[in-house]
Amino acid sequence: MFTIRLARMSEKPLLEALIARSGIGLAAGFYTPQQAAAITREVFGVDSALVQDGTYFAIEEDSTVVACGGWSRRATDFGGDGAKHGNDRLLDPASEPARIRAFFVDPAMARRGLGSMLLRHCMEAAARAGFGSLELVSTLPGEPLYLAHGFVALEPVALSLADGVVVRLTRMGRSLSRQPGG
Repeated sequence: MFTIRLARMSEKPLLEALIARSGIGLAAGFYTPQQAAAITREVFGVDSALVQDGTYFAIEEDSTVVACGGWSRRATDFGGDGAKHGNDRLLDPASEPARIRAFFVDPAMARRGLGSMLLRHCMEAAARAGFGSLELVSTLPGEPLYLAHGFVALEPVALSLADGVVVRLTRMGRSLSRQPGG
């Protein structure tokens, strides 16, 4: 049985290890090993502001964290503490979309509905906070999840990393006026 709860700052090292496993392990077929290693090393990680804001969650099975992710009322698009992309200012729920951020699933637990569980939880929380829409910047492995939950591609993003590595991402969005599950 899976349970969802707020992530804690004290478990940042555990979350960082899960993020690294996910970044490398779920990239096969979407990114080259060089691309997966570069984005995992240079971009992925815990954004402490999400944990402090109470908008970052962990999913547990038998007291083991198997997935993490969240939503944000801040303008930052993506990136862990050392690699944030975007301004960290607070968003205006009346006129700006909340952000879906930093979804990672342990590769051993992939395809069990954890991403959907987390996404529904975040969508409902953002709606309760007064947001009418959501945006995110998705990796290629994440796109099928978001498309299945009503997100649409808004624009391609080419992320340039060290050593000339370029990783393709997609900015996606969705209204919250529909039921959050579909």
